[in-house]
Amino acid sequence: MFKPTVGPIVGHSTTNHVRIFLRGEFQEHALVFAGIRYRRAGEERWSRGVFSNLSIFRDMSDVIALDNLATDTAYEYQAGWFSPMSPVHTVETVQELPLQWPREIYRFRTRSSKAGIPRAYIVGSCRYLRLTAGVAIAPQAGDRIFAAIRELAQQAEPPISAMLMTGDQIYVDDLNVIAPDREYKEILGKYRAAFAQPNIAGLMSNLSTYMILDDHEIEDNWPANESKHDAYLYKNAMAAYELYQASHSPAHALLANGQPGKKLEHYWYQFAEGDIEWFVTDSRTRRNLSADDRRILDEEQEQALCKWLIHSPARVKFVVTSVMFYPDRQVGDDAWKAFPEQRLRLLETIRTHRIKNVVFVSGDVHGSLTSQLTHSEDPDFEVHTIVSSPLCNSKLLPYAKASTFILDQPLAQTAAGDYRHELTSQVVSEDNFAHLIVDSEQIQVNYHDRNGKPLQSISIPLR
Repeated sequence: MFKPTVGPIVGHSTTNHVRIFLRGEFQEHALVFAGIRYRRAGEERWSRGVFSNLSIFRDMSDVIALDNLATDTAYEYQAGWFSPMSPVHTVETVQELPLQWPREIYRFRTRSSKAGIPRAYIVGSCRYLRLTAGVAIAPQAGDRIFAAIRELAQQAEPPISAMLMTGDQIYVDDLNVIAPDREYKEILGKYRAAFAQPNIAGLMSNLSTYMILDDHEIEDNWPANESKHDAYLYKNAMAAYELYQASHSPAHALLANGQPGKKLEHYWYQFAEGDIEWFVTDSRTRRNLSADDRRILDEEQEQALCKWLIHSPARVKFVVTSVMFYPDRQVGDDAWKAFPEQRLRLLETIRTHRIKNVVFVSGDVHGSLTSQLTHSEDPDFEVHTIVSSPLCNSKLLPYAKASTFILDQPLAQTAAGDYRHELTSQVVSEDNFAHLIVDSEQIQVNYHDRNGKPLQSISIPLR
Protein backbone atom coordinates (compact mmCIF):
# COMPACT_ATOMS: atom_id res chain seq x y z
CA MET A 1 0.00 0.00 0.00
CA PHE A 2 1.05 3.57 -0.67
CA LYS A 3 0.62 6.72 1.41
CA PRO A 4 -2.42 8.82 0.41
CA THR A 5 -1.61 11.45 -2.20
CA VAL A 6 -3.86 13.84 -0.26
CA GLY A 7 -4.91 13.22 3.31
CA PRO A 8 -5.84 11.50 5.42
CA ILE A 9 -8.06 14.34 6.67
CA VAL A 10 -10.08 13.70 9.82
CA GLY A 11 -13.48 15.30 9.28
CA HIS A 12 -16.74 15.17 11.24
CA SER A 13 -16.42 13.27 14.51
CA THR A 14 -19.01 12.28 17.12
CA THR A 15 -18.96 10.19 20.28
CA ASN A 16 -18.84 6.96 18.23
CA HIS A 17 -18.18 7.94 14.60
CA VAL A 18 -15.46 9.62 12.54
CA ARG A 19 -15.12 10.42 8.82
CA ILE A 20 -11.72 10.34 7.14
CA PHE A 21 -10.94 11.68 3.66
CA LEU A 22 -8.08 10.30 1.57
CA ARG A 23 -6.95 10.22 -2.05
CA GLY A 24 -5.08 7.60 -4.05
CA GLU A 25 -3.70 7.71 -7.60
CA PHE A 26 -5.23 6.77 -10.93
CA GLN A 27 -3.93 3.52 -12.43
CA GLU A 28 -4.55 2.76 -16.10
CA HIS A 29 -6.80 -0.30 -16.63
CA ALA A 30 -6.68 -1.24 -12.94
CA LEU A 31 -8.86 -0.98 -9.85
CA VAL A 32 -7.69 1.29 -7.04
CA PHE A 33 -8.78 0.89 -3.41
CA ALA A 34 -8.22 3.07 -0.37
CA GLY A 35 -8.20 1.58 3.11
CA ILE A 36 -8.07 2.45 6.79
CA ARG A 37 -7.44 0.25 9.80
CA TYR A 38 -7.58 1.41 13.42
CA ARG A 39 -7.18 0.45 17.06
CA ARG A 40 -7.55 2.01 20.48
CA ALA A 41 -4.39 3.81 21.55
CA GLY A 42 -2.18 1.38 23.47
CA GLU A 43 -3.61 -1.77 21.92
CA GLU A 44 -1.58 -4.00 19.60
CA ARG A 45 -4.29 -5.58 17.46
CA TRP A 46 -5.54 -3.62 14.44
CA SER A 47 -9.13 -3.77 13.22
CA ARG A 48 -9.95 -5.31 9.88
CA GLY A 49 -9.43 -2.84 7.07
CA VAL A 50 -12.31 -0.65 5.92
CA PHE A 51 -12.00 -0.11 2.15
CA SER A 52 -13.39 2.02 -0.65
CA ASN A 53 -13.14 1.57 -4.42
CA LEU A 54 -11.75 4.84 -5.78
CA SER A 55 -13.05 6.42 -8.96
CA ILE A 56 -11.66 9.00 -11.38
CA PHE A 57 -15.09 10.66 -11.15
CA ARG A 58 -14.23 11.65 -7.56
CA ASP A 59 -10.60 12.48 -8.37
CA MET A 60 -9.52 9.14 -6.87
CA SER A 61 -10.69 10.31 -3.43
CA ASP A 62 -13.31 9.16 -0.95
CA VAL A 63 -14.43 9.43 2.65
CA ILE A 64 -14.35 6.34 4.84
CA ALA A 65 -16.46 6.37 8.00
CA LEU A 66 -15.44 4.43 11.09
CA ASP A 67 -18.46 3.58 13.23
CA ASN A 68 -19.34 1.97 16.56
CA LEU A 69 -16.33 3.56 18.25
CA ALA A 70 -15.98 4.04 22.01
CA THR A 71 -16.87 7.45 23.42
CA ASP A 72 -14.14 9.91 24.48
CA THR A 73 -11.41 7.50 23.41
CA ALA A 74 -8.06 7.96 21.70
CA TYR A 75 -7.54 5.89 18.54
CA GLU A 76 -4.64 5.24 16.20
CA TYR A 77 -5.10 4.52 12.50
CA GLN A 78 -3.22 3.80 9.31
CA ALA A 79 -4.33 4.79 5.82
CA GLY A 80 -3.25 4.07 2.28
CA TRP A 81 -4.18 3.01 -1.24
CA PHE A 82 -3.25 0.16 -3.55
CA SER A 83 -4.09 -1.45 -6.87
CA PRO A 84 -4.66 -5.25 -6.71
CA MET A 85 -3.46 -7.57 -9.44
CA SER A 86 -6.91 -9.05 -10.04
CA PRO A 87 -9.50 -6.90 -11.87
CA VAL A 88 -12.44 -8.58 -10.08
CA HIS A 89 -11.76 -7.54 -6.50
CA THR A 90 -14.40 -5.77 -4.38
CA VAL A 91 -14.24 -3.87 -1.09
CA GLU A 92 -15.19 -7.16 0.59
CA THR A 93 -12.61 -9.40 -1.09
CA VAL A 94 -9.65 -7.04 -0.60
CA GLN A 95 -10.14 -7.43 3.16
CA GLU A 96 -8.61 -10.89 2.79
CA LEU A 97 -5.44 -9.70 1.04
CA PRO A 98 -2.15 -9.74 3.01
CA LEU A 99 -1.52 -5.99 2.65
CA GLN A 100 1.62 -4.13 3.70
CA TRP A 101 0.21 -0.99 5.29
CA PRO A 102 2.13 2.35 5.18
CA ARG A 103 4.10 2.68 8.40
CA GLU A 104 2.84 6.10 9.49
CA ILE A 105 0.40 6.06 12.41
CA TYR A 106 -2.17 8.86 12.79
CA ARG A 107 -4.45 9.64 15.71
CA PHE A 108 -7.94 10.93 16.49
CA ARG A 109 -10.15 11.11 19.55
CA THR A 110 -13.89 10.56 19.70
CA ARG A 111 -16.08 13.20 21.34
CA SER A 112 -17.23 13.25 24.95
CA SER A 113 -20.94 13.74 25.60
CA LYS A 114 -20.31 15.30 29.01
CA ALA A 115 -21.68 18.79 29.63
CA GLY A 116 -19.82 21.52 31.45
CA ILE A 117 -16.26 20.36 30.79
CA PRO A 118 -13.76 22.76 29.15
CA ARG A 119 -13.33 22.41 25.40
CA ALA A 120 -11.07 24.09 22.88
CA TYR A 121 -11.12 24.87 19.15
CA ILE A 122 -8.90 26.43 16.49
CA VAL A 123 -10.46 28.97 14.10
CA GLY A 124 -8.88 30.40 10.97
CA SER A 125 -9.63 31.47 7.40
CA CYS A 126 -8.12 32.92 4.22
CA ARG A 127 -5.14 30.73 3.45
CA TYR A 128 -3.43 32.14 0.34
CA LEU A 129 -1.19 29.78 -1.60
CA ARG A 130 0.07 31.25 -4.86
CA LEU A 131 0.18 28.62 -7.60
CA THR A 132 1.74 29.00 -11.03
CA ALA A 133 1.17 26.21 -13.58
CA GLY A 134 -0.07 24.04 -10.72
CA VAL A 135 3.07 24.48 -8.61
CA ALA A 136 3.01 26.26 -5.24
CA ILE A 137 5.31 29.30 -5.17
CA ALA A 138 7.03 29.63 -1.78
CA PRO A 139 4.68 27.00 -0.25
CA GLN A 140 6.37 27.32 3.15
CA ALA A 141 4.74 30.76 3.50
CA GLY A 142 1.25 29.32 3.11
CA ASP A 143 2.05 26.31 5.29
CA ARG A 144 4.11 27.85 8.09
CA ILE A 145 1.24 28.83 10.38
CA PHE A 146 0.03 25.21 10.50
CA ALA A 147 3.30 24.18 12.11
CA ALA A 148 2.47 26.59 14.95
CA ILE A 149 -1.07 25.21 15.22
CA ARG A 150 0.28 21.64 15.31
CA GLU A 151 2.68 22.52 18.10
CA LEU A 152 -0.11 24.14 20.12
CA ALA A 153 -2.46 21.20 19.51
CA GLN A 154 0.14 18.70 20.75
CA GLN A 155 0.37 20.35 24.17
CA ALA A 156 -2.96 22.19 24.63
CA GLU A 157 -5.03 21.62 27.74
CA PRO A 158 -7.94 21.19 27.39
CA PRO A 159 -7.17 19.27 24.18
CA ILE A 160 -8.23 20.84 20.88
CA SER A 161 -11.49 19.23 19.77
CA ALA A 162 -11.58 20.54 16.21
CA MET A 163 -10.34 23.13 13.74
CA LEU A 164 -12.88 25.37 12.01
CA MET A 165 -11.76 26.71 8.62
CA THR A 166 -14.30 29.40 7.82
CA GLY A 167 -13.60 30.21 4.18
CA ASP A 168 -11.11 30.83 1.39
CA GLN A 169 -9.28 27.56 2.01
CA ILE A 170 -8.03 27.95 -1.57
CA TYR A 171 -7.97 30.89 -3.99
CA VAL A 172 -9.31 29.71 -7.34
CA ASP A 173 -8.88 33.31 -8.55
CA ASP A 174 -5.36 34.00 -7.27
CA LEU A 175 -4.34 35.21 -10.74
CA ASN A 176 -7.82 36.38 -11.65
CA VAL A 177 -6.85 39.20 -13.98
CA ILE A 178 -4.02 37.38 -15.74
CA ALA A 179 -5.09 33.75 -15.90
CA PRO A 180 -8.19 32.83 -13.89
CA ASP A 181 -8.69 29.12 -13.29
CA ARG A 182 -11.92 27.84 -14.77
CA GLU A 183 -11.16 24.23 -15.65
CA TYR A 184 -12.09 21.43 -13.25
CA LYS A 185 -8.63 19.88 -13.55
CA GLU A 186 -6.94 23.17 -12.59
CA ILE A 187 -9.17 23.68 -9.55
CA LEU A 188 -8.63 20.10 -8.38
CA GLY A 189 -4.90 20.75 -8.67
CA LYS A 190 -5.21 23.70 -6.33
CA TYR A 191 -6.92 21.58 -3.68
CA ARG A 192 -4.33 18.84 -3.98
CA ALA A 193 -1.47 21.32 -3.64
CA ALA A 194 -3.10 23.22 -0.77
CA PHE A 195 -4.03 20.20 1.34
CA ALA A 196 -0.85 18.21 0.66
CA GLN A 197 1.58 20.76 2.15
CA PRO A 198 3.37 19.02 5.04
CA ASN A 199 2.23 21.04 8.06
CA ILE A 200 -1.46 21.34 7.17
CA ALA A 201 -1.46 17.66 6.12
CA GLY A 202 0.08 16.63 9.44
CA LEU A 203 -2.44 18.73 11.36
CA MET A 204 -5.57 17.55 9.54
CA SER A 205 -4.55 13.88 9.73
CA ASN A 206 -4.80 14.05 13.53
CA LEU A 207 -7.37 16.79 14.26
CA SER A 208 -11.03 16.87 13.28
CA THR A 209 -11.44 19.65 10.70
CA TYR A 210 -14.65 21.40 9.62
CA MET A 211 -14.77 23.64 6.55
CA ILE A 212 -17.15 26.02 4.79
CA LEU A 213 -16.48 27.98 1.64
CA ASP A 214 -16.34 31.71 0.97
CA ASP A 215 -15.99 33.58 -2.33
CA HIS A 216 -12.44 32.68 -3.38
CA GLU A 217 -13.35 29.01 -3.71
CA ILE A 218 -15.27 30.37 -6.75
CA GLU A 219 -14.28 33.97 -7.54
CA ASP A 220 -13.95 37.28 -5.68
CA ASN A 221 -17.27 38.68 -4.39
CA TRP A 222 -19.37 35.84 -5.78
CA PRO A 223 -22.18 36.09 -6.88
CA ALA A 224 -22.16 39.91 -7.15
CA ASN A 225 -19.36 39.68 -9.74
CA GLU A 226 -20.96 36.78 -11.60
CA SER A 227 -21.05 37.15 -15.37
CA LYS A 228 -23.09 35.26 -17.96
CA HIS A 229 -19.98 33.20 -18.75
CA ASP A 230 -19.47 31.98 -15.16
CA ALA A 231 -21.86 29.01 -15.08
CA TYR A 232 -19.02 26.74 -16.25
CA LEU A 233 -16.65 28.10 -13.60
CA TYR A 234 -19.27 27.70 -10.86
CA LYS A 235 -20.06 24.09 -11.82
CA ASN A 236 -16.38 23.13 -11.74
CA ALA A 237 -15.58 25.06 -8.56
CA MET A 238 -18.46 23.52 -6.63
CA ALA A 239 -17.73 19.99 -7.86
CA ALA A 240 -14.18 20.36 -6.51
CA TYR A 241 -15.44 21.96 -3.29
CA GLU A 242 -17.82 19.06 -2.71
CA LEU A 243 -14.98 16.55 -3.03
CA TYR A 244 -12.34 18.26 -0.93
CA GLN A 245 -14.28 20.29 1.66
CA ALA A 246 -17.91 19.21 1.94
CA SER A 247 -17.31 15.46 1.59
CA HIS A 248 -16.08 14.89 5.16
CA SER A 249 -18.59 17.29 6.78
CA PRO A 250 -21.89 16.49 8.53
CA ALA A 251 -23.74 17.84 5.46
CA HIS A 252 -23.71 14.26 4.13
CA ALA A 253 -26.27 11.96 5.72
CA LEU A 254 -25.17 8.42 6.58
CA LEU A 255 -26.38 5.48 4.53
CA ALA A 256 -27.63 2.20 5.98
CA ASN A 257 -24.14 0.70 5.60
CA GLY A 258 -22.71 3.36 7.93
CA GLN A 259 -20.88 5.25 5.16
CA PRO A 260 -21.65 8.87 4.14
CA GLY A 261 -23.95 9.19 1.16
CA LYS A 262 -22.83 11.05 -1.96
CA LYS A 263 -26.02 13.11 -2.28
CA LEU A 264 -25.75 16.64 -0.95
CA GLU A 265 -28.86 18.75 -0.30
CA HIS A 266 -27.00 21.85 0.91
CA TYR A 267 -23.61 22.94 2.26
CA TRP A 268 -24.67 24.25 5.68
CA TYR A 269 -24.63 21.86 8.62
CA GLN A 270 -24.62 21.49 12.41
CA PHE A 271 -22.51 19.57 14.87
CA ALA A 272 -22.38 19.32 18.65
CA GLU A 273 -20.04 18.44 21.47
CA GLY A 274 -21.64 18.07 24.88
CA ASP A 275 -23.42 21.35 25.66
CA ILE A 276 -21.62 23.29 22.90
CA GLU A 277 -23.20 23.38 19.45
CA TRP A 278 -22.15 24.82 16.09
CA PHE A 279 -24.29 25.90 13.14
CA VAL A 280 -22.07 26.38 10.09
CA THR A 281 -23.93 28.52 7.56
CA ASP A 282 -23.46 28.77 3.81
CA SER A 283 -23.44 32.55 3.42
CA ARG A 284 -22.13 32.41 -0.15
CA THR A 285 -23.96 30.10 -2.57
CA ARG A 286 -27.59 30.65 -1.49
CA ARG A 287 -27.66 34.44 -1.81
CA ASN A 288 -30.57 36.28 -3.38
CA LEU A 289 -29.52 39.69 -4.70
CA SER A 290 -32.95 40.77 -5.97
CA ALA A 291 -34.26 44.04 -4.58
CA ASP A 292 -37.55 42.61 -3.28
CA ASP A 293 -36.13 39.71 -1.23
CA ARG A 294 -32.43 40.23 -0.51
CA ARG A 295 -30.97 37.26 1.36
CA ILE A 296 -27.51 36.09 2.29
CA LEU A 297 -29.04 32.83 3.57
CA ASP A 298 -31.85 31.17 1.65
CA GLU A 299 -35.23 30.84 3.33
CA GLU A 300 -34.78 27.16 4.25
CA GLN A 301 -31.44 27.88 5.90
CA GLU A 302 -32.72 30.93 7.79
CA GLN A 303 -35.64 28.91 9.14
CA ALA A 304 -33.32 26.07 10.18
CA LEU A 305 -30.96 28.50 11.91
CA CYS A 306 -33.77 30.24 13.80
CA LYS A 307 -35.31 26.92 14.83
CA TRP A 308 -31.91 25.78 16.13
CA LEU A 309 -31.32 29.05 18.00
CA ILE A 310 -34.72 28.86 19.69
CA HIS A 311 -34.96 25.16 20.47
CA SER A 312 -31.41 23.90 20.93
CA PRO A 313 -30.62 23.26 24.62
CA ALA A 314 -26.92 24.07 24.05
CA ARG A 315 -25.25 26.23 26.68
CA VAL A 316 -23.08 27.94 24.03
CA LYS A 317 -24.18 28.40 20.41
CA PHE A 318 -21.55 29.20 17.80
CA VAL A 319 -22.83 30.41 14.41
CA VAL A 320 -20.20 30.28 11.67
CA THR A 321 -20.67 32.71 8.79
CA SER A 322 -17.71 33.03 6.43
CA VAL A 323 -18.35 36.77 5.97
CA MET A 324 -18.65 39.12 8.92
CA PHE A 325 -21.97 39.39 10.72
CA TYR A 326 -20.80 42.66 12.27
CA PRO A 327 -19.15 45.16 12.55
CA ASP A 328 -19.58 46.47 9.02
CA ARG A 329 -16.75 47.64 6.84
CA GLN A 330 -16.53 51.27 5.78
CA VAL A 331 -16.10 50.22 2.13
CA GLY A 332 -17.74 47.32 0.34
CA ASP A 333 -20.99 45.40 0.76
CA ASP A 334 -20.05 41.74 0.35
CA ALA A 335 -20.95 40.75 3.94
CA TRP A 336 -24.08 41.00 6.13
CA LYS A 337 -23.98 44.79 5.77
CA ALA A 338 -25.69 44.33 2.40
CA PHE A 339 -28.48 42.22 3.91
CA PRO A 340 -29.68 44.32 6.87
CA GLU A 341 -33.26 43.03 6.93
CA GLN A 342 -32.24 39.40 7.31
CA ARG A 343 -29.59 40.28 9.88
CA LEU A 344 -32.17 42.20 11.90
CA ARG A 345 -34.57 39.24 11.78
CA LEU A 346 -31.88 37.02 13.32
CA LEU A 347 -31.05 39.58 15.99
CA GLU A 348 -34.71 40.05 16.87
CA THR A 349 -35.12 36.27 17.09
CA ILE A 350 -32.23 36.09 19.56
CA ARG A 351 -33.48 39.10 21.56
CA THR A 352 -37.20 38.30 21.74
CA HIS A 353 -36.55 34.66 22.66
CA ARG A 354 -33.94 35.76 25.22
CA ILE A 355 -31.32 33.38 23.83
CA LYS A 356 -28.03 33.58 25.68
CA ASN A 357 -24.41 32.89 24.73
CA VAL A 358 -24.74 33.25 20.96
CA VAL A 359 -21.39 33.87 19.26
CA PHE A 360 -20.91 34.57 15.55
CA VAL A 361 -17.61 33.23 14.18
CA SER A 362 -16.23 34.44 10.86
CA GLY A 363 -13.19 35.39 8.80
CA ASP A 364 -12.85 37.02 5.36
CA VAL A 365 -11.57 40.51 6.25
CA HIS A 366 -7.82 39.81 6.67
CA GLY A 367 -7.92 41.05 10.23
CA SER A 368 -8.96 39.51 13.55
CA LEU A 369 -11.06 40.93 16.36
CA THR A 370 -13.77 40.33 18.93
CA SER A 371 -16.81 42.58 19.34
CA GLN A 372 -19.89 42.86 21.54
CA LEU A 373 -23.40 43.78 20.44
CA THR A 374 -25.96 45.15 22.92
CA HIS A 375 -29.43 46.73 22.78
CA SER A 376 -30.25 50.21 24.03
CA GLU A 377 -33.57 49.20 25.64
CA ASP A 378 -32.99 45.54 26.48
CA PRO A 379 -30.24 44.95 29.05
CA ASP A 380 -30.62 41.15 28.72
CA PHE A 381 -29.56 41.13 25.07
CA GLU A 382 -25.92 40.40 24.29
CA VAL A 383 -24.26 38.82 21.25
CA HIS A 384 -20.56 38.46 20.49
CA THR A 385 -18.51 37.97 17.37
CA ILE A 386 -15.10 36.33 16.95
CA VAL A 387 -13.26 37.04 13.71
CA SER A 388 -10.08 35.20 12.69
CA SER A 389 -8.37 36.02 9.38
CA PRO A 390 -5.99 35.49 7.57
CA LEU A 391 -3.98 32.30 7.99
CA CYS A 392 -1.74 33.50 5.17
CA ASN A 393 -2.21 36.79 3.35
CA SER A 394 -1.20 37.71 -0.16
CA LYS A 395 1.29 40.56 -0.48
CA LEU A 396 -1.22 42.11 -2.87
CA LEU A 397 -3.96 42.41 -0.24
CA PRO A 398 -4.04 44.81 2.75
CA TYR A 399 -4.73 43.80 6.35
CA ALA A 400 -7.77 45.22 8.11
CA LYS A 401 -7.35 47.87 10.83
CA ALA A 402 -9.77 49.40 13.33
CA SER A 403 -10.39 52.21 10.85
CA THR A 404 -11.63 49.59 8.34
CA PHE A 405 -14.89 49.25 10.30
CA ILE A 406 -17.90 51.45 11.07
CA LEU A 407 -17.80 51.73 14.85
CA ASP A 408 -19.33 55.14 15.57
CA GLN A 409 -23.00 54.44 14.78
CA PRO A 410 -25.60 51.80 15.70
CA LEU A 411 -25.61 48.56 13.73
CA ALA A 412 -29.41 48.80 13.41
CA GLN A 413 -32.11 51.15 14.65
CA THR A 414 -35.66 49.96 15.33
CA ALA A 415 -38.76 51.23 17.08
CA ALA A 416 -37.86 48.94 20.00
CA GLY A 417 -34.34 50.37 20.34
CA ASP A 418 -30.86 50.46 18.83
CA TYR A 419 -28.38 47.65 18.36
CA ARG A 420 -25.01 49.04 19.42
CA HIS A 421 -21.61 47.42 19.10
CA GLU A 422 -18.07 47.98 20.27
CA LEU A 423 -14.75 46.25 19.84
CA THR A 424 -13.65 44.14 22.80
CA SER A 425 -10.15 43.55 21.39
CA GLN A 426 -7.46 45.18 19.34
CA VAL A 427 -7.64 44.51 15.60
CA VAL A 428 -4.90 42.03 14.62
CA SER A 429 -3.33 43.13 11.32
CA GLU A 430 -1.06 40.18 10.52
CA ASP A 431 -1.30 36.47 9.75
CA ASN A 432 -2.88 34.75 12.75
CA PHE A 433 -5.19 32.07 14.10
CA ALA A 434 -7.59 31.96 17.05
CA HIS A 435 -7.50 29.41 19.89
CA LEU A 436 -10.87 29.30 21.69
CA ILE A 437 -11.24 27.77 25.16
CA VAL A 438 -14.81 27.36 26.41
CA ASP A 439 -15.24 26.64 30.11
CA SER A 440 -18.09 27.03 32.60
CA GLU A 441 -17.69 30.80 32.96
CA GLN A 442 -16.16 32.21 29.79
CA ILE A 443 -14.91 31.86 26.26
CA GLN A 444 -11.25 32.73 26.18
CA VAL A 445 -10.08 33.89 22.74
CA ASN A 446 -6.32 33.65 22.25
CA TYR A 447 -4.88 35.04 19.02
CA HIS A 448 -1.47 33.76 17.88
CA ASP A 449 0.80 34.92 15.07
CA ARG A 450 2.15 32.73 12.28
CA ASN A 451 4.91 31.42 14.53
CA GLY A 452 2.55 30.64 17.41
CA LYS A 453 3.52 33.66 19.51
CA PRO A 454 0.59 34.99 21.59
CA LEU A 455 -0.80 38.30 20.32
CA GLN A 456 -3.69 39.00 22.67
CA SER A 457 -6.22 37.21 24.86
CA ILE A 458 -9.86 38.24 25.34
CA SER A 459 -12.39 36.87 27.80
CA ILE A 460 -16.07 36.67 26.77
CA PRO A 461 -18.15 36.03 29.92
CA LEU A 462 -20.89 33.42 29.61
CA ARG A 463 -24.30 34.01 31.13
